[in-house]
Amino acid sequence: MRVCLFASDLHGRTERYEKLFRLIEGEAPSAVALGGDLLPISPLAEGFIAEYLRRRLHELSSRLKESYPRLLLILGNDDLRSEEAEVLAGEREGLWAYLHNRRLELLGRIFFGYACIPPSPFLLKDWERYDVSRHVDAGCLSPEEGWRSVPADREVSSATIQHDLEELAGSENLEGSLFLFHAPPYRTSLDQAALHRRRVDHAPVDPHIGSIAVRRFIERRQPLVTLHGHVHESSRLSGSWRDRLGRTHCYSAAWDGPELAVIRFDLERPGEAERLLL
Repeated sequence: MRVCLFASDLHGRTERYEKLFRLIEGEAPSAVALGGDLLPISPLAEGFIAEYLRRRLHELSSRLKESYPRLLLILGNDDLRSEEAEVLAGEREGLWAYLHNRRLELLGRIFFGYACIPPSPFLLKDWERYDVSRHVDAGCLSPEEGWRSVPADREVSSATIQHDLEELAGSENLEGSLFLFHAPPYRTSLDQAALHRRRVDHAPVDPHIGSIAVRRFIERRQPLVTLHGHVHESSRLSGSWRDRLGRTHCYSAAWDGPELAVIRFDLERPGEAERLLL
């Protein structure tokens, strides 16, 4: 068995991290993926990676030794990109692999990571892109508004999630691959926000806040598994933390309950995934 664990949207809550660490120590999975929104909200984010996350993972690695899993992570829309230097420091120490806009061969599969979300109402724009065009939904701010903790990595007005994913995947056959996204695919059970019947300037607000580009990419390229976060309340509203787009199994670990949500799945039988609420 090649068991993987997936968690997302921990938002710096150390009690959830401690539950995850205990689960890792008890199960010794082959890999663990973290899907973004990992840090406390600014300004509390400063020092969290160095003073807590790296320290605790060094302790876990020392205890587990050869059983320490491969840890893969991306950041999310609530995470300051200015903390990326600390993420890269943890990667150099062998604690994790930073996967945003990267690929990694692991356990006989190829893992890809992508952190950006479509335009949102939030002011922090470090991890926002236009989706498939310059359209911005009612109630949202464009990636050209708001603020950034570091300068944008490319021209904001022309960058899209759709183009980024095409560049990331290239022409590779993705049928056995896994994608670690922060954004869920649009109009699925994974992207329903608590926005039903809400209006902005008399225009109805779409309760589905996922990415059209991510959905189209999954439908066209059909990876084996996609992992998502971002929309905490979606599984409560839709009744499901999983969806299927063609042959692709789509899972979300976002959760608005008091528990830590963890998706556990076997790379050989990903359709038999289960969600743990700890």
